[in-house]
Amino acid sequence: MYLDIPDSVRKAERQKAKDLKKSRWWQNLIQKTKCYYCQVDISRETVTMDHIVPISRGGKSTKGNLVPCCKTCNLNKRSLTAVEWTEYLNR
Repeated sequence: MYLDIPDSVRKAERQKAKDLKKSRWWQNLIQKTKCYYCQVDISRETVTMDHIVPISRGGKSTKGNLVPCCKTCNLNKRSLTAVEWTEYLNR
């Protein structure tokens, strides 16, 4: 189910995510981390930020909805929710 999210809301949520990437919270979170989905170790240089519930599905850029993720999972997950992506990985 994809929602009709206005461009202004998408842009605002993406900006919030960019701002959180610069925060002490995110920097501490990615010191030594694993991908939220596949549990592969990822370095600070290669970590990406992923929305558990994507913006296109009504998700927000909040600490509770953002997780560290490897590029592979982030690119392949696209607009799936975390539950849908985990089900796909476990097939």
